Amino acid sequence: MSDVPAGLALFVGAALVLLVTPGPAVLYIVTRSVDQGRRAGLVSVLGVHLGTLVHIAAAAAGLSALLATSATAFGVVKYLGAAYLVYLGVRRLHAPTPLATRGTHDERGLRRALVDGIVVNVLNPKTALFFLAFLPQFVDEARGGVGVQILGLGLIFVILGLVTDGLYAVGAGSAAQWLRGNRRFLASERWIAGTMYVGLGVAAGLTSGQRK
Repeated sequence: MSDVPAGLALFVGAALVLLVTPGPAVLYIVTRSVDQGRRAGLVSVLGVHLGTLVHIAAAAAGLSALLATSATAFGVVKYLGAAYLVYLGVRRLHAPTPLATRGTHDERGLRRALVDGIVVNVLNPKTALFFLAFLPQFVDEARGGVGVQILGLGLIFVILGLVTDGLYAVGAGSAAQWLRGNRRFLASERWIAGTMYVGLGVAAGLTSGQRK
C-alpha cells in the first residue's frame, strides 16, 4: 500500500509535465480564447475534456486498441478530425465581424464552443493512442480492477487538465482583450484565428504522432 501514494505522485508529476507542454489541444484552446474571449475559451476547455473522458472510457474498455491495430480506423478518425478543424477555420474566415464583439457570451455561442471542443478532441485518434500508451504505465495489475484504475487515473488527468488548460484560456483571452484596443489587431483577428484553425487541421491530417 505504501507504493500507492508514490505511484500516484509520479503519475501527477508526469501528467503535469505533459499538460503544460503545448500540444494541439492547447493550441486549439488558445486560438478559441484569442478569438472569442476568456469565457468561450474556458467553455472550450470543458468541451475538450469532456471529449477526453470519452477517450479514457474507451481506453478502460479496451476500445482504443482498435485504433492502434487498425490503420483504416485510425485514418478515418484522424481525417474527420482534421476536416472539422479546417471547417472551423473556413467558417471563421467567412465571419465578417469579430466574434468577441458580437455576443459570443450568449447561450448559443457558448454551446457552440462546448460542442466544438468535444468534437475536436473526440475526433483526435492521437489522444486515444496517448491514453492507451500513457495510463497503463501507472496501473498495478496485482491490485486488480485494471479498467477501474485506468478510469481513476484518467479522471485525475482531466482535473489537472481543466486547471492547466484553463490557465491557458484565461491568459490568452486576457491578452486578446487587451489587444482589441488595437484597430489593426481587430481588423486581422478573424484571419489570425481562421488561419490557426486551418493550420491545426492540416497539421492533424499530416502528422502521425501520438501526443495530445
